[in-house]
Amino acid sequence: MSAAGTKTFAAVDLGASSGRVMTGRVGPDTLRLTETHRFPNRPVHLPEGLRWDILGLYGGVLDGLRAAGPVDSLGIDSWAVDYGLLAADGSLLGNPVHYRDRRTEGVAEQVWATVPPDDLYRATGIQYAPFNTLYQLVAAQGTPQLTAACHLLLIPDLIAYWLTGELGTELTNASTTQLIDAHTGDWNRPLADRLGIDLALFAPLRRPGDPAGTLLPAVQERTGLPGPVPVTAVGSHDTASAVAAVPAGRGERFAYLCTGTWSLAGLELDAPVTTGASRAANFTNELGIDGTVRFLRNIMGLWLLQECMRTWELTDVTPLLADAARMPALRYVVDAAAPEFLTPGDMPGRIAAACRGVGGPVPRTPGEITRCVLDSLALAHRRAIREAQHLADREVDVVHLVGGGARNALLCQLTADACGVPVIAGPAEAAALGNVLVQARAHGLPGDLASTRELIARTQPLTRYEPSGDPTAWEAAARRAEDARPLPA
Repeated sequence: MSAAGTKTFAAVDLGASSGRVMTGRVGPDTLRLTETHRFPNRPVHLPEGLRWDILGLYGGVLDGLRAAGPVDSLGIDSWAVDYGLLAADGSLLGNPVHYRDRRTEGVAEQVWATVPPDDLYRATGIQYAPFNTLYQLVAAQGTPQLTAACHLLLIPDLIAYWLTGELGTELTNASTTQLIDAHTGDWNRPLADRLGIDLALFAPLRRPGDPAGTLLPAVQERTGLPGPVPVTAVGSHDTASAVAAVPAGRGERFAYLCTGTWSLAGLELDAPVTTGASRAANFTNELGIDGTVRFLRNIMGLWLLQECMRTWELTDVTPLLADAARMPALRYVVDAAAPEFLTPGDMPGRIAAACRGVGGPVPRTPGEITRCVLDSLALAHRRAIREAQHLADREVDVVHLVGGGARNALLCQLTADACGVPVIAGPAEAAALGNVLVQARAHGLPGDLASTRELIARTQPLTRYEPSGDPTAWEAAARRAEDARPLPA
């Protein structure tokens, strides 16, 4: 299939706004990634709420595998927390609910009446987010679909099931459900029992690198792939795969920023941090590759700009970034993690209202609003990375910014200015690279996590941004953003 010493792997990488199938050629000194097919991910507003078009996504996956050609293995990663329900015969019971659907509003308070927030955090180490799988399942209790369900599969495991006919639950994604014990890496059965959640719905746990089945003959026929084609469990939460692709050197003291629809800012640790201070700061402890812990905070990310562009009916971000670069720095600031920005809708209006609410100047033009988004994201990155260092007692010398935001030079420079340390941007396709490299390790290409990161650093284009500007201006803007931030629950 590949040249001597190299193998070819397909990475199915499903993001919240688009999906893609990438092929990676991997050898001891080779790492080449090629996009074979990209397709939109368009959620659908139905009378009952916001749903994923999972059948459209699966069709895009099949088209991508057909375009990929012969591969030695394939792996699947996607966004976290959402799931599909299967009947006893394996058929899908409706389109999966989108995490931005409103069904979980008020559910957290119901859960906390049974399991107080401190107890919940100590048990799982997972941050409060209204869309966590735990809250989704409590919201779904008593519904016909959940009552009829025999199996629950997280999104990448659902795609893997359709490809192979085998059931499994990959651990890095399972850790985001808020039902995994942060210390043991296994299901927290006492917690699930207290909340009436049936863990028997979940398939057996898999870990990155485990076999996840072989393509079904019908799938091979539709894709034209010569078989057998193994499917390999990867870090199926896309952030786990992206963090595995951070090109940090051995012993480097680094923070990471996985940027795209969301910004995930944090540290890679050996053990979870489940203190009261960490809960109050809303940091999460998700499981990563090779037993690592992703200690991070979720920030709204470029969703803010994506939703603005949807309202403005614009598709090209380049003119907006050029206008934003000409705008005064830090004039408009909002809390980029504020819950009012979570749902779809009039994002420019909500950003203007947030500025008005703290008595600041109000951005009105697309360029002004874009600059507000980027400055606010840089401030949120700054705050998260500084708090992560304090909570974990770990200093950093550099920030590695990976994912789609690595292509946004203005955001990268603003993040370096805000954090006061260099930012190394790239790779942009970090999730796909991490996906490919976990497969490569599982299929005979040697190397530990540090070695795979060195391979990325040697082979992928990276850009370094040095901090510049006036640090006191960022300090003042951070205080303004603090004024806009609600007290933690």
